[in-house]
Amino acid sequence: MNCIIVEDEIPAQKILKSFIAKIPSIKLIATFKAAIEANAFLNNNTVDIVFLDINLPDMSGLDFIRTIKNPPAIIMTTAYPEYAVNSFELDTIVDYLVKPFSFDRFLKAINKTKNRLEPSKNPIEENDETIFLNVDKTHHKIVLNSILYIESDRNYITVATEDQRLSYIDSLKNWTLKLPESQFIQVHKSFIVNSKFVDKISGNTLFIKTNKIPIGRTYKQELLNKLGV
Repeated sequence: MNCIIVEDEIPAQKILKSFIAKIPSIKLIATFKAAIEANAFLNNNTVDIVFLDINLPDMSGLDFIRTIKNPPAIIMTTAYPEYAVNSFELDTIVDYLVKPFSFDRFLKAINKTKNRLEPSKNPIEENDETIFLNVDKTHHKIVLNSILYIESDRNYITVATEDQRLSYIDSLKNWTLKLPESQFIQVHKSFIVNSKFVDKISGNTLFIKTNKIPIGRTYKQELLNKLGV
């Protein structure tokens, strides 16, 4: 994979260059201090990854992304964490690195980008485990990986997939024991969500497909950490 850096601060450029140099599979082909220069380069060249600061001298990094016709994978780098939530509304942004970031955090962003650019050739999902739910005297087969979210309402649980919603008597606590922690995240006292279906976060609301799900105050930071924000 090849990449470019769009960063106006020389110390930040040096850190990115040193981290990139440690990863043999990534080649740095250009560095820019301004978005306009980078835009001219991208009009004639193709790259896999752009390391992009938000605060640039000519235009913001988010505005710059909107000028790119076919944007590559973007890893944002900035000292301002408050931009993270809004930036994820742009699908091309893979991760958000808040300065100063460690090499371990940088590597996590690279691995996330690789997973997006080089999806597994195996058509079987990582988690294709199935369970059966007994609802209204009918046993329904559910693939765990297909679950969008699970909602608790008093003594009832609703399991929502793209195709169906199944409600029956159960507790959210029981579901936390069934689901893989790496993929499913509790975001509210009444909701568990499948992180792979999270489309965006705006304020205290999470969006999955057409569903708006509230984020509890005590769960928000853990959610952002698990999503790599």
